[in-house]
Amino acid sequence: MPGIDECLSGAMAIAGARAASLIDWSSGLALGSLGVSPAGDHETSAAEATDLVRAAVEGQTFTAEEDVRAPLQDIIVTAGRSYHLICFIDTVFDSPLVLHLWLDRIDGNLAAARYRLQTLAEELVLG
Repeated sequence: MPGIDECLSGAMAIAGARAASLIDWSSGLALGSLGVSPAGDHETSAAEATDLVRAAVEGQTFTAEEDVRAPLQDIIVTAGRSYHLICFIDTVFDSPLVLHLWLDRIDGNLAAARYRLQTLAEELVLG
């Protein structure tokens, strides 16, 4: 079972990956990052991803399914030349975590990256 470093290395091995971060979205801090940040530094990217996650989590539109309240699995943002995949991680402690992948649209495959990122998030061992 991989830890943070192995998880981020696995994310960076995804075709088209430009950056990967594990973010505590209660504080907005990156617990670890690899690659080149889309915002110039990983702290800014983590803070901006946190704002997006909070907006989605706090909004009823994104968290409600017909008759069942279901937790969010991921968020996908499409930009001009890239995708941003944010995958929620189930933890046994109070800190809510997400795995953020910045993916090149030409070199990456969104469906394959989403599947791989979910697998990495499920396998991540913290502690």
